[in-house]
Amino acid sequence: MTDRVGTPAEPDPPPAEGTAPGAPEGHRRRQWPGWAAPGAPEGPRRHRWLRWTALGVSFVVLAAAGAGWWFYRKLDGNITTDTHAADELRKYEKERPAAVVSAARNILLIGSDTRSGEGNREYGRDKGTQRSDTTILLHLSAGKSSATAVSLPRDLMVTVPSCRKADGTRTREQFAQFNGAFEVGGTACTIRTVEKLTGIRVDHHMVIDFRGFKTMVDAVDGVEVCLKEPVDDPDAKLKLPAGRQTLHGEQALGFVRARKSIGDGSDTERMDRQQQFLGALVNKVQSDGVLLNPTRLYPVLDAATKAITTDSGLDSLRDLYDLARSMRSVPTEKVQFLTVPRRPYAYDANRDELVQPAASQLFKQLREDRPVAVTPVEKDDDGRGGGTDGKPDDADTPTPSTTPTFTGRNAAEGVCA
Repeated sequence: MTDRVGTPAEPDPPPAEGTAPGAPEGHRRRQWPGWAAPGAPEGPRRHRWLRWTALGVSFVVLAAAGAGWWFYRKLDGNITTDTHAADELRKYEKERPAAVVSAARNILLIGSDTRSGEGNREYGRDKGTQRSDTTILLHLSAGKSSATAVSLPRDLMVTVPSCRKADGTRTREQFAQFNGAFEVGGTACTIRTVEKLTGIRVDHHMVIDFRGFKTMVDAVDGVEVCLKEPVDDPDAKLKLPAGRQTLHGEQALGFVRARKSIGDGSDTERMDRQQQFLGALVNKVQSDGVLLNPTRLYPVLDAATKAITTDSGLDSLRDLYDLARSMRSVPTEKVQFLTVPRRPYAYDANRDELVQPAASQLFKQLREDRPVAVTPVEKDDDGRGGGTDGKPDDADTPTPSTTPTFTGRNAAEGVCA
């Protein structure tokens, strides 16, 4: 373009950004994020897309973190802390045994037969009392190379110390059935009784009731057992055919509690069955199908945390995770179950007493965190294992050059071994 005298005119300025060519000045086309005119450079659009992508990813991460935190808080809040036992044990600290190997841990597992609470009343009338239906002293070695679970018979005759009852009064020291300690003085009285009996310092404890046990079994989708004969036991709410089968909550509870309908009807046989079942349960929980699958692991954790009452040293999800990780590192063949050496009590065949020196030797092995060897249980005419009088076999008698061996089993054997 030229002016009237032929001088070239200055070029028109380019249209403002967003203004269509030829449009009046100030009239702009509306642009949306990410829009670019044909031929415009790709940089701005790419940058906007990256910003939106980063925002979306951040939202997902925050949502996942929030959900994880919610689940953690929920599981952590499920656990019940037993403050009463801690308060009572502190009063007797001077008389309690000291830990010999600090890195080893001893955990007392107590199965309560309480009828109180939802899911427990169906097993009988709540009389306001409870006894320890099953008690196991679990020893985790310092190097996490083995775990030894020792069943303590509920009918074992022991010295129960003076304990504080729920109403604040005190009992006198007495020679009585072991499970009476839990009835009169709860967890603290049971711990003190075990420590006096064994000389082993109990570091932690867990109490689980009927409902909690059933929930745990259901959370792992049941546990497989094998029965040589069919079972029909109304008292245990158990009716099962013979053969291999998977038991879930109610059936599993009946299986570990039944006395008269399975085997010889002795408490010894029942404890052996409980050890088999717990070994199979350990196998199931340790399987990758549970521990490495969040959809299966969460129900197990939810059931476990709801099921237990424990001391303050195990009352958080982190504490329980550390314990589970310790158990996870122990090979199943090194997870051993046995019953303390005992025989019929001399003054009442329906009660038990310790077999010495075998029992003291077992307690010494655990106290000093020395290996405990077990051999398969072989039943005899009294159903108690070992010799016909209930004493351990010759291999159980320690000599200076040998490691004592006790009858028992390991978790690798399973219930159907």
